[in-house]
Amino acid sequence: MRNIKLTIEYDGTRYQGWQRLGDSDKTIQGKIENILTQMTRTRIEIIGSGRTDAGTHARGQIANFKTDSKMVLSEMIDFLNRYLPQDIVVKKAEEVPERFHARYNAKDKQYSYYVWNNTIPSAFERNYSFHYSEELNFELMNEACRKLTGTHDFIGFSSLKKTKKSTTRTIDELSIQKEGNLIHFTFVGNGFLHKMVRILMGTILEIGSGTMKLEVIDEVFESKIRSEAGMTVPAQGLFLDEVYY
Repeated sequence: MRNIKLTIEYDGTRYQGWQRLGDSDKTIQGKIENILTQMTRTRIEIIGSGRTDAGTHARGQIANFKTDSKMVLSEMIDFLNRYLPQDIVVKKAEEVPERFHARYNAKDKQYSYYVWNNTIPSAFERNYSFHYSEELNFELMNEACRKLTGTHDFIGFSSLKKTKKSTTRTIDELSIQKEGNLIHFTFVGNGFLHKMVRILMGTILEIGSGTMKLEVIDEVFESKIRSEAGMTVPAQGLFLDEVYY
């Protein structure tokens, strides 16, 4: 039995997220599994490094699957990219040890979030960034990033309810780069709770625009109350860049 690791790129605009859904064929996982099943003539289920929400994109999603197929890796890539929709691309296929697990073996992940910061929206960036027209204070936003970096209980910055599982995560890097009207935020950490990046982004933007005070970050870490944090920004500005093993 072979264990195949895939590196996948996708535009999530027209999909209901990564995870297969029984009542919809509009998921990334579902589309890839259908083509793999046709390719191998056996039912294939793939394991992703994690779920991405509806509308979220990926440059480097990782998945693995087990197969008895003898097809060479280059032929697998050709077959997948021939029959998958054009907004899902398999960039790489590798044979990995049997015990490799795309989700359990992941050590860190890198996400990007893009904000179009101008009074006028962009026709070209609308599916790949969040249009936020308020004037932003970069000094305050950088200070917010510094406060959020490190190891904390992030449950107040997630959509999770109370859970017995640990909600402590470590953010190793949270940085900002301005590229004209486009602002690029980079998040690197050992794990992210449900909607955590989008809620952190909303909080950073509201601090940058003066809607919220910088102290709200410490207050949410202490209170663990989601409603005290910032808005949940839309999914279309979010990209899963890379998964580290």
